[in-house]
Amino acid sequence: MTMTLAFDVYGTLIDTHGLVSQLQELTGNQAKEFSQTWRDKQLEYSFRRGLMQNYENFTVCTSHALDYTCEYYKIPLSGNQKQHLLNAYLTLPAFTEVKPALAELKANNFRLFAFSNGSTAAVDRLLVTAGIREYFIGIVSVDDIKSFKPNPAVYSYFLRQSGACCGDAWLISSNPFDVIGAISAGMRAAWLHRSQDTIYDPWGIEPTLIVESLRDLNEQLSGFR
Repeated sequence: MTMTLAFDVYGTLIDTHGLVSQLQELTGNQAKEFSQTWRDKQLEYSFRRGLMQNYENFTVCTSHALDYTCEYYKIPLSGNQKQHLLNAYLTLPAFTEVKPALAELKANNFRLFAFSNGSTAAVDRLLVTAGIREYFIGIVSVDDIKSFKPNPAVYSYFLRQSGACCGDAWLISSNPFDVIGAISAGMRAAWLHRSQDTIYDPWGIEPTLIVESLRDLNEQLSGFR
């Protein structure tokens, strides 16, 4: 059986806190907290826009979240400083184990797709910069249907675009909301538990599989073939 794997991008393949060193130059010892608030607000804004059906793309959500975070920490960044951070967000690094893990999965005939809240252009640039674009058959972006995860329509759209069936399609994500969304939409899902500080939402909707590293995926998924 050929499995189709939908890889979340931000936080799963790409380190959304990869700008902490640059943030330290602008925010000092608040850099880690600033980065986390920026990420949290980015996701919140995407959730709210999805529910309101008042769509703006993920780059806009990221920009507005940065504005909020500057206000919250009372750090008056200039327009140029903000734009520098937003430009850097387009070239965030991949986590260290990502490239060898993807290479192993592709070599074992899994069908790999990048599946993201980001626009196709933004995600393509991220993957190319990180040196991992070659491992993916394609990119499926929510931007095409003007909504965000975890709207069930987004997961249905992925299935249509990838040509996969629910039983053969897996979401791979470090974001609990994404895992719960995919399972609720009928897909299987592996939760990448990157940090022991991350709490999985106690909704009674459990991941099909839990892995500590993407390097564990090949062996673990082979048991479902």
